[in-house]
Amino acid sequence: MSLQEGKLFNVAVVGATGNVGREILNILESRNFPIKELFLLASSRSAGTTQSFRGRDLVVRDLAEFDFANVQIGLFSPGAKVSSVYAPKAAAAGCVVVDNTSFFRMDPEVPLVVPEVNPAAIAQYVNRGIIANPNCSTIQMVVALKPLHDAATIKRVVVSTYQAVSGAGKEAMDELFEQTRAIYATTLRVPPKKFTREIAFNLIPQIDVFLDNGYTKEEMKMVNETKKILDPSIRLTATTVRVPVFNCHSEAVTVETERPLSPAQAREILSRAPGIEVVDDPSQLLYMTPREATGKDATFVSRIRADESVENGLQLWVVSDNLRKGAALNAVQIAELLVRDHL
Repeated sequence: MSLQEGKLFNVAVVGATGNVGREILNILESRNFPIKELFLLASSRSAGTTQSFRGRDLVVRDLAEFDFANVQIGLFSPGAKVSSVYAPKAAAAGCVVVDNTSFFRMDPEVPLVVPEVNPAAIAQYVNRGIIANPNCSTIQMVVALKPLHDAATIKRVVVSTYQAVSGAGKEAMDELFEQTRAIYATTLRVPPKKFTREIAFNLIPQIDVFLDNGYTKEEMKMVNETKKILDPSIRLTATTVRVPVFNCHSEAVTVETERPLSPAQAREILSRAPGIEVVDDPSQLLYMTPREATGKDATFVSRIRADESVENGLQLWVVSDNLRKGAALNAVQIAELLVRDHL
């Protein structure tokens, strides 16, 4: 991507000390984002600590005391309640906010963007000065669905997710580590705090709270966000499961299309699509796993095969780093399109 030469921007990273915030800093540095001055913001508890960026130690500032008037881009990942207060304040000061939280995603005036899927929607940032980053599990799925939808029109999607604990934050990762260590090294058990059950050596078929329709909030995020990003006519049902994996979400995706699409055709289409890497050769045991996808930017698609239970059906295995493409990278890619085409 060619960014505007010579033009630099003041950037604020809100929630800079969290998992996603730290990943945003890594990606801004590795992609050489055109930064004039970088401001690291967090709660008063983290204010005064330092984070390294481009060989310098930057002091984390208190979000509550910060003035966004001289900042052009704000990359937010502090939690929905905090974003609900400070994202509008930043936007009112002239800062374009890319928000990683769930708070603004379904606001009809706020674009919900995956750059490989609906980049033109970014222009709607003028409505409120805010762009929403979708849910991590939604992002990797729609990256894989978009080229298939363009080729054969998707009618229905059934998805089951296998989501890593990093999606629930550092405390969740610590809980998996401590429970695993306790099982191996002691006779003591570490009771669950972040999850409803012990996560070590277990699967939990609940992510977020249950809703009146029997689905969890995470499942309905995938339904509603896919419709907003890709196509409101797509029917989708989801089951989201937390698994004892530290990083990278995996998804088993079944797709029904209006027009026939063979696995070979799908494989060729996906291999040419932006942001996707096809790793799919069963004869050589080639498929992607979370461990292999960690730290990588691509959305990986494997096990592309016909769903023989329906007339025009395909099945896919989709794996992606939820802290990178599922959050930080997607936000930085949005910012890159902002500075290239809009600001």
